[in-house]
Amino acid sequence: MKGLENESNLQDISISLVIRIRSDSIPLSLILLVASTVVIPAVITTQPSFAQPAPQKEKVVLTAIIVQLHTNRDIGKALLDRALTNLKMMYPNLDIQLKYLEYPYNQLQSHLLRMLNGTTSTTTTANTTATKASGSVDLISLDQIWLGEFAHKGLLTDLTNYTKNWGRQNDWYRENWDGGTYGGKVYGIWAWTDIRGIWYWKDLLDKAGVNPDSLETWDGYIAAAKKLNTVLRPEGIEGVHLTGASHSPDLWYPYLWMLGGQILKMKSGHPTKGSYWFPAFNSTEGVKAMSFIKQQVDAGIKPQKTHSFGSEFLDRKFAVMIEGSWLPVPFLQSQPEKNFENRIGFIPALPVPYKNNQTSTLMGGWTLSIPKTSIHKELAWKLIESILIPKLLHPLLLQGGYLPTQISMGKIDLLNSTISSSYPYYRQLVSMIPFAGTRPSIPEYPQIADSIRQAIYGVQFQNKDPKQALNEAAARSAKVLGW
Repeated sequence: MKGLENESNLQDISISLVIRIRSDSIPLSLILLVASTVVIPAVITTQPSFAQPAPQKEKVVLTAIIVQLHTNRDIGKALLDRALTNLKMMYPNLDIQLKYLEYPYNQLQSHLLRMLNGTTSTTTTANTTATKASGSVDLISLDQIWLGEFAHKGLLTDLTNYTKNWGRQNDWYRENWDGGTYGGKVYGIWAWTDIRGIWYWKDLLDKAGVNPDSLETWDGYIAAAKKLNTVLRPEGIEGVHLTGASHSPDLWYPYLWMLGGQILKMKSGHPTKGSYWFPAFNSTEGVKAMSFIKQQVDAGIKPQKTHSFGSEFLDRKFAVMIEGSWLPVPFLQSQPEKNFENRIGFIPALPVPYKNNQTSTLMGGWTLSIPKTSIHKELAWKLIESILIPKLLHPLLLQGGYLPTQISMGKIDLLNSTISSSYPYYRQLVSMIPFAGTRPSIPEYPQIADSIRQAIYGVQFQNKDPKQALNEAAARSAKVLGW
């Protein structure tokens, strides 16, 4: 710029004058006088600045409340941080920040209901901060079975138009997409899922002389349990784990489904709703499925009232356990050498009534929803879009033992022959998704599940007849549904 050029020129002049005068042997005082006389204008010369201050970005804080995934409090936040980086690139003129809160599973539902209803809650974990005001929450994770209740209470944003503009719904497995809907509208996107299969200790089955393939049918499963109990019980090890805890219906539904039964069916003639859901689980198929539970108890398999979601199996208290896809996580965290598949086997199925019968399993998992009171709905939706980008989502799946809800991701995993080096039996786990069923996404479901739990409890611990137990549960459920 011109002013700076003049200043440079003056400095050059001062140097040249000093050199020239020194060559003529002029006294030092004169040299300094000449030099300072020339340089002073350069110091006092001012140049107007034309630089404009950078415009200040608008600050936006998005608050997300996510379930604590296992004992690892980093993997959920890491996923959202990756998605946030992507979101910031989409909105370079905004200073988008994330307030991340997480809660254990057994606290999350009640906490969310309090917050979204506008009541104040307090800190519940060391990693969370007390939060007030439902309007400050922009993104939440919901157990899929909670979605109907939250949507029915008007706590969630209708995402139907967002998903239409997005256009990716056809890439979801149908069961997973439908699991995010209520009343024909989309209220959540099922982000990741899980399934149940048969896990077994290879050395314990070898010791008892049990072929793992025998576990695949009802008769073979019961025969194997008897043989395992005979050999292992003297050592304090149960042959087979049978769930008798509060979520026992989750392990019974697959037997109902593989026989062609249903939990509920739509029926006309409802007193107030025209057509509405009606209990169907006490059908012939349901009675047969419950009879398999009774057969296990009669064979000496002990129902377990407490359930630690696989840690009891990893502690070698049971030789065989039907458990979720998350089971290897604690093992991998404590065994750096990752020799899981050398010691533990997996069958991607639940026992079936007879050979060649199509198996089934239960699919659980988490949906991402936007509270109705969010003041940043557009950004929250874009954050969900970013979370669901496969390359951003996949690391969480492999770390937590979760499975994809997106068909394209599932296909890639099935073709990846090395993926089991990242997570044991991952391809086999993914292969079960098409045969998995889901629980009804309706507000009355928790009460229906409790009625079924009571029926299972009666069969397991009170020697109740399966048909009688299911009929009593159906009567209670019909009343809950308004019939």
